[in-house]
Amino acid sequence: MDRFYTDDQKALRETARRFAEAEILPRAAAIDRDDRFDRALYKGMADLGLFGICLREGAGGAGLDSIAACIAMEELARCSGAVANAFAIPVEAVLFFDQHGTEAHKALIPQILSGEIIPATAVTEPDHGSDVAGIKTTASRDGNGWLLNGTKAWVTLGGVADRIMVFARTGSETGHKAISCLLVDGALPGIARGRNEELLGMHGLEDCQIAFADVRLPADSLMGPENQAFKMAMSNFNFSRLMMASMALGMAQAAFEDATAYAKSRRQFGQAIIGFQAVQFMLADMATDIAAARLLIHHAARLHDVGQPIAKEAAQAKLFTTDMAMKHVSNALQIHGGNGYSREYRIERLFRDVRLAQIYEGTNQIQRLIIARQVEKEAA
Repeated sequence: MDRFYTDDQKALRETARRFAEAEILPRAAAIDRDDRFDRALYKGMADLGLFGICLREGAGGAGLDSIAACIAMEELARCSGAVANAFAIPVEAVLFFDQHGTEAHKALIPQILSGEIIPATAVTEPDHGSDVAGIKTTASRDGNGWLLNGTKAWVTLGGVADRIMVFARTGSETGHKAISCLLVDGALPGIARGRNEELLGMHGLEDCQIAFADVRLPADSLMGPENQAFKMAMSNFNFSRLMMASMALGMAQAAFEDATAYAKSRRQFGQAIIGFQAVQFMLADMATDIAAARLLIHHAARLHDVGQPIAKEAAQAKLFTTDMAMKHVSNALQIHGGNGYSREYRIERLFRDVRLAQIYEGTNQIQRLIIARQVEKEAA
């Protein structure tokens, strides 16, 4: 497929691949084992200019397209899903700042691009995951500012974030009509960060709960129009789903490469196991589904880049790719046999990391609901 990439996209892919193989892969097992955020790797990605891949040049970015961001995400995830996950946060944040922020907010973009400021997004709550419209965190008027109260859950990079985009209820109406986004300085009084969550996989992301108790915010904390953040979040989810699909794709690609190499070297019954049809068929299915997933992702990204709505296409890409990745990472572990269950082999980490992809940025059940609703609209 790379024969259709532009020269800029090819150059970016090579840059991301070299960095991932030279810097991320040698540290990936330690990040997983120690479950600590690697600031040096984060800064390394910033120094390469990766956080501004598809941010317009006028805002300090590289001005590349969404496909470029997906390519970079795949290459990074091929070496570590967790580091790729950390990469997605500032990439999405600077786009959000540029589109919805005030001039004061946009002034922070260079520090996010450089890695000096680490952003995070807080939408999910302990009792509200897929049901974004049901969130309970509130931001009420307080003189010239705001008073923020509530608890957010599963905040990726929440333990180290310097600025947090908090989605809160700012009106009396129920549902999605009274939700706003406010940018919160992580050092303000009244903010309590929970412990680093002990997760099955995706270690090293400082994922935690964040509680806000009478946190006083200045008036200019509001990002975008008041009570309109639900639409902003849904639009952002479309792009982030392409990023999460690309993350799953990278892990599936790594699993395929590892399984192929292992099948060529592992001998049973007098021959390499790649000669057995049962293994050949698993590898054939992996190669086919990986190629199909890449096409789905890049098709949706192309539509996004020309300003077309992609709610259905982003959901399809996320649904197909993450289900595919879970299936084939599992099959790759099976090809490794007993060794696949050992932490000495990368496939064990891939198996734990990839499971989140079916949950993150909207569960795959929600993706099916989105697709069905879009199909219904198109058939009307």
